[in-house]
Amino acid sequence: MEMTSYEPGSPSWVDLSTPDIADAVRYYSGLFGWNPEDQGEEAGHYTMFKRNGKNVCAASPKRPDDPGPPAWTTYFTVDDADATAQKITANNGTVLAAPFDVFDAGRMAVAMDPTGGVFAIWQPNQHIGAQLIYEPNTLGWNELTTRDVDRALAFYTAVFGWTVAAHGPPAGPVMYREIQVGDRTVAGCMEMDDKWPAEVPTHWMVYFVVDDCDAMAAKMSELGGTVMVPPTDIEPGRFAMGFDPQGAAFSVIRMGH
Repeated sequence: MEMTSYEPGSPSWVDLSTPDIADAVRYYSGLFGWNPEDQGEEAGHYTMFKRNGKNVCAASPKRPDDPGPPAWTTYFTVDDADATAQKITANNGTVLAAPFDVFDAGRMAVAMDPTGGVFAIWQPNQHIGAQLIYEPNTLGWNELTTRDVDRALAFYTAVFGWTVAAHGPPAGPVMYREIQVGDRTVAGCMEMDDKWPAEVPTHWMVYFVVDDCDAMAAKMSELGGTVMVPPTDIEPGRFAMGFDPQGAAFSVIRMGH
């Protein structure tokens, strides 16, 4: 699906922060068939991944002053990065990197929700975000995974104006939450229970759509990554989760059964 704009509050972009950009480019290009385009030294070797000539996501070398692990970051489109940064602080979030301009591409900030989930906001100028989504080998889903769903969603709802639809058996526990902007479902939220290792923090998981989940999981390993959750059937389709060779987590999903 080609995109020319995103409604404020919607996830619109993902990028990878990695200590080994060359190997990350090798891995993801081999895995998804993306065409990498290094934006040059001036842009800190930020590397766009393209499919059919369209931007799908990116990778950048991890900054020496960044203490976090290698990770994919989810960006949310906003009308005004500065006003949104103020909202983040006012609702008990933390602004980790204050709003700044990225050349003429747009204006961004990096933040953390009150439960520890890191995300970014994006006020678009020349760069709208991903130009292709929901197709094989492009971004398909963004999912907040947290131990304190109510606190996290109260924060995001206040900041982005989301509505949340809960799913589960009648009169039973909530199994999953869909996040909506207007009448469109844009993301999901899953609660971490006791089965999750205690050291796993709140995080935004990135899912890439694939044609064949099993073949892609095998390829994830072949290229030097690690599969943590083998191909598994879930309601929307079949998914697998793993880590790239540098340790950044991501998931792949084949939609439908």
